[in-house]
Amino acid sequence: MKLRTTIGRFVLDRRLIGLLVLAAFALAARGWLHDHPQHNPWAPLEIDHPPGWATATKISALRSDLSACRAVLERGEVAFTALPPAGEGQCARFDRTALTGLSLAPSGPQMTCPVATGLALWLRHSVNPAAENILGSPVRRIEHLGTWSCRRIGGGEQGNWSEHATGNAIDIAAFVLEDGRRISVLADWGGSPEEQAFLRQVRDGACGSFATVLSPDYNAAHADHFHFDQAERMIGGVCR
Repeated sequence: MKLRTTIGRFVLDRRLIGLLVLAAFALAARGWLHDHPQHNPWAPLEIDHPPGWATATKISALRSDLSACRAVLERGEVAFTALPPAGEGQCARFDRTALTGLSLAPSGPQMTCPVATGLALWLRHSVNPAAENILGSPVRRIEHLGTWSCRRIGGGEQGNWSEHATGNAIDIAAFVLEDGRRISVLADWGGSPEEQAFLRQVRDGACGSFATVLSPDYNAAHADHFHFDQAERMIGGVCR
C-alpha cells in the first residue's frame, strides 16, 4: 500500500511539474510576443513595426476590411485621400486610395489600401535604411510606372486579369537620392557593386510587405521595374 501511494504521488508530482513548465513557457512566449508585435498575430498592424512572421497574415486581412486598413495608414501618419469606387466588371475598383504621403513620382497614384500599406512599410524599413547604409544618402523620391491599368497579365485578350486591373499593384522603376544620384532597375541591376547590393536588398525587403514581388530575376518583362502586388497570397508568396 505504501509503495502504491508513493508511486501515485510521484506520478502526480510529475504531472504538476509538467503543468508548471507549460505555464512558465506560455508566460515567456506571451512576454516575447508582446515585445515583438511584428511576430504576434493578435497585435494590430503598425507602420512602425518592421515586417515579421505575422505581417503577411495581417496585410491579407486588410483586403476585406478597408476601414481597418485606412486606420493603419492614419496611425502611421501616412497621408492619403479616400476616393469613391470607379470602374466596372473585372476592372471595378471599390478601394481607391490616393497615396499622397510618400515621395512617389508621378505623385498621388491611386491604389488599393493594402498596396499603400505595403509601400509605407517597405519605404520605412527597407528602402530608406538600405539607401543610407549602402549608398550613403537617403532617398528623395521613388519613380513608378503606374498602379492601375485595366488589362490582363501580359496585355493580351485572354488569360488571367492583372492585379493592375484593380489598382492592386505598383511597378517601381527607379530611386532618386538626396545627393542627386538616380538608381534605376534597368540601368543599375548590373551596375556597380553598391548599386547591385542596394537594388537586391530593397527587392528582398519588399517580400515582407507584399504578396508578390517580381524583379529582373523573374523574367525579361521585368527588366526595367519591380512589380509589387497584394494578390491573395499563396503559401510562401512569390518573391523573385
